[in-house]
Amino acid sequence: MTSPAGQGASAPQAPTQRERLKAIIGGSTGNLVEWYDWYAYAAFTLYFAPHFFPSEDRTAQLLSAAGIFAVGFLMRPIGAWLMGVYADRHGRKSGLTLSVALMCAGSLLIGVTPGYETIGVAAPLLLVLARLMQGLSIGGEYGASATYLSEMAGKSRRGFYSSFQYVTLIAGQLVAICVLLLLQATLSEAQLDAWGWRIPFFIGGALAIVVFWLRRGLSETQSFAVAKAEGAPRSGFVELVTRHPRETLTVMLLTAGGTIAFYAYSIYMQKFLVNTSGLSRETASQINAVTLFLFMLLQPVAGALSDRIGRKPLMVGFGVLGMFLTYPIFATLAETRNPLVAGLLVMAGLVIVTGYTSINAVVKAELFPAHIRALGVALPYALANTLFGGTAELVALWFKQAGHEEAFYVYVTVMIAISLTVYVRMRDTARHSMIRED
Repeated sequence: MTSPAGQGASAPQAPTQRERLKAIIGGSTGNLVEWYDWYAYAAFTLYFAPHFFPSEDRTAQLLSAAGIFAVGFLMRPIGAWLMGVYADRHGRKSGLTLSVALMCAGSLLIGVTPGYETIGVAAPLLLVLARLMQGLSIGGEYGASATYLSEMAGKSRRGFYSSFQYVTLIAGQLVAICVLLLLQATLSEAQLDAWGWRIPFFIGGALAIVVFWLRRGLSETQSFAVAKAEGAPRSGFVELVTRHPRETLTVMLLTAGGTIAFYAYSIYMQKFLVNTSGLSRETASQINAVTLFLFMLLQPVAGALSDRIGRKPLMVGFGVLGMFLTYPIFATLAETRNPLVAGLLVMAGLVIVTGYTSINAVVKAELFPAHIRALGVALPYALANTLFGGTAELVALWFKQAGHEEAFYVYVTVMIAISLTVYVRMRDTARHSMIRED
């Protein structure tokens, strides 16, 4: 793809189908590794929490680790702002490359940090630092990758191709779970508790180095080249909130219910099955792995469906089903001791959430013009994710420790209901898209 030199230069050619496929595969591979690094923390929390937070109470240890997981989310809006602007001004490829470098550094830091017994309070402080770095990275990654995949996809298959952002996001989490299952099968419980939990963070750091090299060879998008050639306004926070306030608020509100539901059924579910349902750590990990794999396969199916019937029916479907079924699913899960029943209930929740996850990236990208798209997608999403997704585990464990676990089910239901009001009122972005390229 050639960039126009200036005024009067011919418009850049749209990428061929082969170029689109290559770019989407390249961008998605990097997204997978980024999210693997991010989710490895959650997958191995049950093993490393005692090393960083001395306590005899497992819920207290998990609460401390979940607090640092939430702290990592505090950097996501900052990362979304800084790297969203960077990707709008310097290109989507540049933003993607920078984000993976930060993720690599954070993952390696977790892997080498000694425990509390060795360095005292410095251990949890270094853990916080690593999560802040990873939060900065993932905050920029979402906006850059959502924008890149949506712009490279082509109009007729935009829902399908952009759904691969969540395919790779889920795959990253799934790979983290599979690494956990592999280590559980090859190491003893004592070895995994003592040092085995460090292995996934070294794996993530090494893979991130490979992805850094891959992303340097990606093509830039036509949308970015056109916006730059036409002298569009510079991306920035003031431009976003003064020229696009409605779209910014829409992204925040449509994200709130979807992100808390996603984190409740994926990230928190592993702890819930152990800490509330009473299943073993190995059984909970197996249920998590199988349901996430099936969930991952649903994303492109739902994305392709949105190209035919529109984005709005899927989001409304998620909102309605989530509002009425979240409480019954969690309440039944809390009482079951049967792994098969637990797996089916978790899968039911994830099928419902697919109405949001499969298309949320493209919906957000279609709301904004190219010159501010990466920032417009990233920043309001990161703010909502920090407030609701990143705190989901913390809130759930706090309610449990207080003896009111059912209040978390109500909380998730209310947030989904709020997002549903947005889904019902907004225009279908498949038919009113701000992405102009065919």
